[in-house]
Amino acid sequence: MNRASRALPPSRTLISLLLLWLAGVALRLTILAVPPAIPLIHDELNLSATQIGILTGLPSMLFAFAAVPGSLLIARLGIRAALVAGLALTAIGGALRGTLADVFWLYAMTVAMGAGVAIMQVTLPPAVRLWLPERIGLGTAVYTNGLLIGEILPVALMFPLVLPLVGGSWQWGFVVWSMPVAIIAALVMLLAPQPITTNGSTQVRRRWWPDWRNSLIWRLGIMLGTINATYFATNAFIPDYLRSSRQDEWIVDALTGLNVGQLPASIFLLAFASRLELKVWPYVTCGLLCVIATGGIVFGTGVCVVAAATVQGFAASIILILVLALPPLLSPPDDVHRVTAAMFTISYSCAVLVPVISGVAWDLTGVASTAFLPIALCGIMLVILAPAINHVRR
Repeated sequence: MNRASRALPPSRTLISLLLLWLAGVALRLTILAVPPAIPLIHDELNLSATQIGILTGLPSMLFAFAAVPGSLLIARLGIRAALVAGLALTAIGGALRGTLADVFWLYAMTVAMGAGVAIMQVTLPPAVRLWLPERIGLGTAVYTNGLLIGEILPVALMFPLVLPLVGGSWQWGFVVWSMPVAIIAALVMLLAPQPITTNGSTQVRRRWWPDWRNSLIWRLGIMLGTINATYFATNAFIPDYLRSSRQDEWIVDALTGLNVGQLPASIFLLAFASRLELKVWPYVTCGLLCVIATGGIVFGTGVCVVAAATVQGFAASIILILVLALPPLLSPPDDVHRVTAAMFTISYSCAVLVPVISGVAWDLTGVASTAFLPIALCGIMLVILAPAINHVRR
């Protein structure tokens, strides 16, 4: 493998890094176009807080349900075909979400979009190993950076740029954010490197079903689930919560802070990830920061809310990147997609429940701040489960 890797031309390496970064961007573009448009969707479709929670939780549900089928798709079709299929499904489902003014249609197309993203998520770790066998760390950092950029762009640009461009229509706004994903699918199909084989084997994996008896995967999956739930639920409820507290002018700033706050974490871990990935204290520290930041969002006003949301994004990103690095570190090459699928299935099964529970809490009590109580509990759960990292030190 070393000899084959060293023979890779620089152009192949650059193309692989570019495609990984673009695929990382596509992971979040269509999903994070929703939070800035929630007040518009809420008013036009007359949705309750519970329905908003369901809308926000649906992608996470598909991340859970479609992760293992994504592993099967990789085993049968190969990495490039699976990645293109995920990108195409994401673009089509994302663009069609607003074609009918009906909540169930919106849900159905969100399901299709979420399935596409789930396939992409399972595909990227084995793509890193296949396309850049000697630069796995760099490839993982690159696509994670793309993911963070993909989270920031729609949140920061939906209100000031995209909605004015399409006449204030959230439906056309979703189409705009789906177009780059379709372009990325075409680029991957045309430019993705062919797998290098040294012994006549192919990239098709014979095994695809995860080992559900591995208790460590369950613990790590739940840890990742607390962070995914914290991130998606906070994105979902900041807009309506700030509107209910008459702080509408801070919605865009708070959502931008939540997502931009992840970039410093990404840069920090580029330098220190190898020193932190198997330590307990970063998880405990970031879990506590998430709890404190949730309190700052609920009890703060103005700039304090923006600062708290930024801390929330920073802490959640640290955990996300550290946990995403574990499958390539802990798994043999042929098992990366299986381990990744299992972790995503478990983590997003947890994450899908929290926005719904938050919405139900708001509806039942009539108190907006109760929507953030389950989010705070996620941070506490992360602190409790952090010692599981001790089991992967070897």
